[in-house]
Amino acid sequence: MPSQAEAKQRKILNLNRENYHSIEADRDYLSVSQFKQFMTCEASAVAHLSGEYVRHDTNALTVGSYVHTAFEGAEAHQKFIDDNSESIFKKRGSGKYADFEQADQMIEAIKRQKLAMFALEGESEQIFSVHLFGADWKIRTDVINHQTHRFADIKTCENINKRFWDDKYDGWCSFVEHWGYVLQMAVYRRALKEITGDEYTPYIVAVSKESPPNVAVINFDPSRFEFELKYVENHMERILKLKSGEEEPIECGKCDYCRRTKTITKVIEVGQLIY
Repeated sequence: MPSQAEAKQRKILNLNRENYHSIEADRDYLSVSQFKQFMTCEASAVAHLSGEYVRHDTNALTVGSYVHTAFEGAEAHQKFIDDNSESIFKKRGSGKYADFEQADQMIEAIKRQKLAMFALEGESEQIFSVHLFGADWKIRTDVINHQTHRFADIKTCENINKRFWDDKYDGWCSFVEHWGYVLQMAVYRRALKEITGDEYTPYIVAVSKESPPNVAVINFDPSRFEFELKYVENHMERILKLKSGEEEPIECGKCDYCRRTKTITKVIEVGQLIY
């Protein structure tokens, strides 16, 4: 990570836990989530960077963060609960909302699995920055173990075995591929190699929102990463021009930002509805 002096000289933000998710950090750095946002809708990504569009956390994201913080430690988890108590607890002291009661089951399901807990041994929520593909990137690992050279992310999902059609892969794929988690692991692995000189092995600890929850520890054949890194590289020129304002963004026409700003200028034939 750049020092305070280096950050000041390069006029980029020195990252910490408080500012990691700020607009300022997103302007100075690219991240996997920002890259995926550009690939989903250029217009909403640019509007977010300008401050025109504020993305609000969904309940699913809050539940995911609730599960994540449970493995950061008791203090971090309690702080999250205190900060989000209105979303977690019903009024008049009648307990937690169903989604968070389910999240407690998910946490306990992970804790019962020795292999999952082994994969989650290490330092929590570590922040790194690195220059890749012509841009400064920020990454934040859920858990990293420098002694064993591995890192792990906790992912919540509807069903571990559910499959999705994805145009990127031109076929059916798992939730790990569909939601860009292979791409995330590829970028993180490459970043850690640049920073430390060592090859780190990524894992995903997945837990489903079923009752009872299903848990899996997922690894990756390294051959998967070459495709993902090439995919990132192929889109970087366009993304950097969009971030700098050199090119105008294209609206996807489907996301919440586009629906909010949409102006109908033409009719569409029924067959266009599914594309």
